[in-house]
Amino acid sequence: EKGMEASGRTSGPQAATMADSEVVQRVVHGEKGLYEILMRRYNQTLFRAVRSYLHKEEDVQDAMQDTYLKAYAKLDQFKGEAAFSTWLVRIGINEALQQLRKARMMRVHADPDVRMEQLGQLPDTGAMNPEQRTIQGEHRKLLEQAIDKLPEGYRAVYMLREVEGMNVAETAQCLDLSESNVKVRLHRAKDMLKEAIWKHHAEAPAFEFGNSH
Repeated sequence: EKGMEASGRTSGPQAATMADSEVVQRVVHGEKGLYEILMRRYNQTLFRAVRSYLHKEEDVQDAMQDTYLKAYAKLDQFKGEAAFSTWLVRIGINEALQQLRKARMMRVHADPDVRMEQLGQLPDTGAMNPEQRTIQGEHRKLLEQAIDKLPEGYRAVYMLREVEGMNVAETAQCLDLSESNVKVRLHRAKDMLKEAIWKHHAEAPAFEFGNSH
């Protein structure tokens, strides 16, 4: 416990500049408290990857917790052949898929209407007036719902590439796909999103009296 407490004091500029490989080696050699650095660095990335497969908040949290525990237990197996984030995300995706298999066996279906938190970096809404914030919120909700309705394989590619900002090679490694397949799926996912959003706007009445009016 004393060792973990002492290790946990590593913070500030020193922690921020430590390479993942260095943090991993120090954790493996006993500085267990430093594992938190890796968790903080890639928590959002892991969340978005897992959220590509699971919709219920409690399922996402369970999968993330199991991922961190399994990654910690297997940390000495990380050889640095891929980025740590890629290695972690692959474990997370496997955990999410296991949950899906269990859910399907139990005939439990995820709620497609659950709002996806932390999607993308939205503009600062502080300077927006109430009507602008309402429009921004509606656009975000529409995009989230459209992404949720993408087929699983396309949704994961879109989340990692467009929302999390991974490059093609990293996405391919995470999902065990070829780079050309990643590109094809991303293109198709964008087409499906455009079609879904256009259909929504086409069916919506223009200048409907009410709301802000």
